[in-house]
Amino acid sequence: MKVLLVHGLGRTPCSMFGLGSALRRAGHRTLYFGYSPTLETLPGILTRLTKKLQALARTGEPVGLAAHSLGGLLLRMARLEVPELVVHHLAMLGVPNRPPRIAAYVWKWRFFRWFSRGCGRFLASADAIPAIPPPADPYTLIAGTAGPRNPRFLFRGELNDGVVAASETRIRDADRPLLFPVLHSFIMDDRAVQRAVLAAMMT
Repeated sequence: MKVLLVHGLGRTPCSMFGLGSALRRAGHRTLYFGYSPTLETLPGILTRLTKKLQALARTGEPVGLAAHSLGGLLLRMARLEVPELVVHHLAMLGVPNRPPRIAAYVWKWRFFRWFSRGCGRFLASADAIPAIPPPADPYTLIAGTAGPRNPRFLFRGELNDGVVAASETRIRDADRPLLFPVLHSFIMDDRAVQRAVLAAMMT
């Protein structure tokens, strides 16, 4: 099965190569989608991703989707424009499916606004992410728990990966993300996380 991997904010497709290697060893074929929040607009990124999904849909074969952080939200939005695509499973690693409080906090920083531009504005909005309809495809949520638990920290003692709280990865209230003791930026490199993604793609 073809599996499309999409990286998170501030990363590149290279960050997904480890997970991609694990998928290929299990017999899957991997594709990557890259983007630059600094050099591209959010609508421009979504247009390119939509075209990528449309190309996959034309094969008529089921595909797997795996994404880290912002990449998962990009996939959720682009997927809405390609209803003909058959998605076997969507694996979301550290994806803030609810407004991430850290984005609203760092949006005050000039460097973050310059670097992230429209993507950062989207993440910092209280209304943008809740407006995305829940996916109709089967999905697995994976959250990290190696972030600081100091009650004076941004997450007030909640389980978190240093960037996204485990509770922020949920789409529906009933969702129960799989928890792993990893940090946000490296969640896709954890062997246990990779095994969870492989298991999801085999269901």
